[in-house]
Amino acid sequence: MFNRKTGDIVERGMEDKVELKVVGLSKGLAQTHAYVLLMEELSGHRRLPVIVGATEAQSIAFAMKGFNPPRPFTHDLFVSLCDACDIRLDYVYIYKVKEGVFYSYIYFTSGGVQNFLDSRTSDAIALALRFQAPVYTSPQIIASECVEWKDGIALSIPITAITLEKLEDTLKQAVEEENYELASRVRDEILRRKQGELTPDDDVMNL
Repeated sequence: MFNRKTGDIVERGMEDKVELKVVGLSKGLAQTHAYVLLMEELSGHRRLPVIVGATEAQSIAFAMKGFNPPRPFTHDLFVSLCDACDIRLDYVYIYKVKEGVFYSYIYFTSGGVQNFLDSRTSDAIALALRFQAPVYTSPQIIASECVEWKDGIALSIPITAITLEKLEDTLKQAVEEENYELASRVRDEILRRKQGELTPDDDVMNL
């Protein structure tokens, strides 16, 4: 199935999906009060870091802890509306990442018919936690964006999750070792950040 507006593949067989679970939140971007949402594949050690805003992070944290606010937040209201209209959220599928932004679909069933909606990944995760619905992504996204994690140690990290200082050290080492492919990627990331774009701080590394 395809999204005619974007041309993206909307749905594949379940054998092409990797199921994820939310394992934590951490302060991620010092200049924007953003957070890193960390999800781990159920069948391995790789983790997927996703940048979310402070409001969405709070909503996700409340859902993770099972906290019920005195008055419903937006995501809680959405769940109540779905319950009243007999709409079931089936699952969330993170289908694309572009320039550090993750794109998701929410699959839901209403009147016996399944459909989908495009959603910000932060909203999709906040809803999935409340509906206790599974979250999936593609093997390609896991391979390109994951953090390899084992016994509490990050074995590998995506380039966007490394601090600027560490990037500069990595660039120097890559040049010395004549690893010019890595050096080119690191150089481009350094230039992108120095041109005024967002820079992750050390909290990303301390999840």
